[in-house]
Amino acid sequence: MNISQAARASGLPAKTLRYYEDIGLVRPRRRDNGYRVYGPQEVARLRFLQRARALGFSIDDCRMLASLQEDHGRRSAEVRAIAEHHVEEIDRRIEHLREMRRELNELIAACPGNEQQDCAILDRLAGAEQLQSAL
Repeated sequence: MNISQAARASGLPAKTLRYYEDIGLVRPRRRDNGYRVYGPQEVARLRFLQRARALGFSIDDCRMLASLQEDHGRRSAEVRAIAEHHVEEIDRRIEHLREMRRELNELIAACPGNEQQDCAILDRLAGAEQLQSAL
């Protein structure tokens, strides 16, 4: 199948397929005219990558996971370690997002939200409180 058919079959945009080829994640065959030819194995690999990316795995993680998928001598412990590391990264991001939400809620509470020009949100973004403490 051609790139547009492979894109439909995998649920990925053709641009992503070209990118994955550029970085070596997928290697479709080429016809004599240079057109890409995707077979069932390439489409299965693209679907695998699509699902892994949907779960937030990085390109490097996807590369390792795809390599492990093809390695019939793999140990499931290797796959599990990648997934556990990814969960740890997600937990860090969640904690960072919670901190951002807490800080934004504090700023919202400090902003009168009326017709006045004073706004704690803009002051904080501009670093005004840091300037006052330096004076």
